[in-house]
Amino acid sequence: MGVTKSEKFTAEQNDIAKIAKVLGHPARVAILQHLFHIDTCICGDLVDVIGLAQPTISQHLKELKNVGLIQGNIEGTSVCYCINQENWAAMKTTLSAFLNLDVSKNSCC
Repeated sequence: MGVTKSEKFTAEQNDIAKIAKVLGHPARVAILQHLFHIDTCICGDLVDVIGLAQPTISQHLKELKNVGLIQGNIEGTSVCYCINQENWAAMKTTLSAFLNLDVSKNSCC
């Protein structure tokens, strides 16, 4: 398998690819939807809600946090997660601009 040469692409192209990758797993989408649904930080009940093992949930949370869509606060022995509102808004702007590209009516294909 080849190595992605991300330096050959613009920052916007790399951002879109990172977002697409992190949203490309249904468990991560479910986690984000749950965080929006409860509209508060969540500590431990994701395992019950999502139905996956704790290590799997932790890995998905790590991926979402690495791309900046969620943030975590340490409370005692647990980490509570919520949506990073600033980064969520930036992601929506980036994806909206990309998804609003249209093909010319004079396209030859």
